[in-house]
Amino acid sequence: MGDEVQRHVFTRADRARYREKVRRCLDVFALMLGESQFDFERPLTGLEIELNLVDERGLPSMRNADVLAAIADPSFVTELGQFNIEINVPPRELAGGGLTAYEEQIRASLNAAEDKARTVGAHTSMIGILPTLRTEHLTGEALSTNPRYALINEQVFAARGEDLRISIDGPDPLTVTADTIAPEAACTSAQLHLQVSPAQFGAYWNAAQAIAGVQLAIAANSPFLFGHELWHETRIPLFKQATDTRPEEIKAQGVRPRVWFGERWITSVFDLFEENVRYFPALLPISTDDDPADQLAGGEVPELTELRLHNGTIYRWNRPVYDVADGMPHVRVENRVLPAGPTVIDIMANAAFWFGLVRTLAEGGLPVWSRMPFKQADENFYTGARHGIGAHLYWPDLGYLTAYELVLRRLLPLAHQGLESWGVDSRERDRLLGIIEQRCLLRRNGATWQIDTVHRLERGGLDRPEALREMLLRYMTHMHQNIPVHEWPRED
Repeated sequence: MGDEVQRHVFTRADRARYREKVRRCLDVFALMLGESQFDFERPLTGLEIELNLVDERGLPSMRNADVLAAIADPSFVTELGQFNIEINVPPRELAGGGLTAYEEQIRASLNAAEDKARTVGAHTSMIGILPTLRTEHLTGEALSTNPRYALINEQVFAARGEDLRISIDGPDPLTVTADTIAPEAACTSAQLHLQVSPAQFGAYWNAAQAIAGVQLAIAANSPFLFGHELWHETRIPLFKQATDTRPEEIKAQGVRPRVWFGERWITSVFDLFEENVRYFPALLPISTDDDPADQLAGGEVPELTELRLHNGTIYRWNRPVYDVADGMPHVRVENRVLPAGPTVIDIMANAAFWFGLVRTLAEGGLPVWSRMPFKQADENFYTGARHGIGAHLYWPDLGYLTAYELVLRRLLPLAHQGLESWGVDSRERDRLLGIIEQRCLLRRNGATWQIDTVHRLERGGLDRPEALREMLLRYMTHMHQNIPVHEWPRED
């Protein structure tokens, strides 16, 4: 959720000062893009995974403070809900076995975390939405104690002036209201980071947008919320609605949501930051005394603190990131599309597919976004989330076809090509992309396994809450075995 902040009561003067400071940061960023040296010669990748905490019965465990104290590893941090934690994996290059090293490190860290969590009566679960959540679990008391979350909650509802209404269609439609942003905590994801040069950023972001619907379709893992079967990737509509600062009248005026796919292809990373400043009012108007223009003129690398904070409160599915590491500025694409789970090996297969495919699409021949209207990418995104691996998606030269056909016929070879360009050897490529291939051949991912298992358990006599609980316990057994989800047994 971003950097920690202190409790604060915001005044009108705070907001005016912050707006001026953000615009000053934006001007300095524009100068830097034209004049400064950015770090991109050895591009790094990064990975974050959000986890749920459950008890022995598979019900949410509101003990993240106790679990983090037991884990005692700075890689693990708090998240929005008391039943959430997150692991931040140190960045690395993909060449020279980087994907395998990621997998080994994540497995070791998560296994150690699970052992420590057990000492305080909790277990970790990687799943897009915890299926045993009920509405009574997601109240203001469920929010973590980090002041940032309380501030965001206050500011969202100050802007709305009314309770949240969450309405999601599907096989068993759901409509509920909430008086806090706690329902957002139900959404747990695996987030990918890719460092690129400023000159290439536009191409990489466009490529990421073009394939976002395909990512969702083949990796969907969130079909249940509050006992209702909804979209294959219900995280998408839930996250959008759970952080919406707009009352109905403002929506009707066409004001953009803070959880945003976007509305156009871009030419520069500056386009996205400029849109953020132009379209979105401050959510956390906290200013520093630094003057980025003076810092730049004096030979320093500006942190652009206010611009970064503002950017962190606008939840694009592919988000631009400006950061400074070891005294050098860099920009990266943060891909926020994927759900957590089902296993570490599935997450790494999803990552390999994305890293490889965006490389080929961004640096290949005729750009796919020059042949695909942006509205088609947007349509693909929501169709992939709604229908999962069988979704019918649009692709240039092919028209509409199922997600699994699109991957098998067109996109897998491009992902192989991109990974080869990154320096990933053939064994890693074949192993990880082979998982994507098998998912598509069998038409099985986390969402289809969850839906199929719950339906079988219900036919066996269990009611919906007990079927969801039993499904989750079986899911967690397979998760810890690190067997790809397409190989999980069909269970009664």
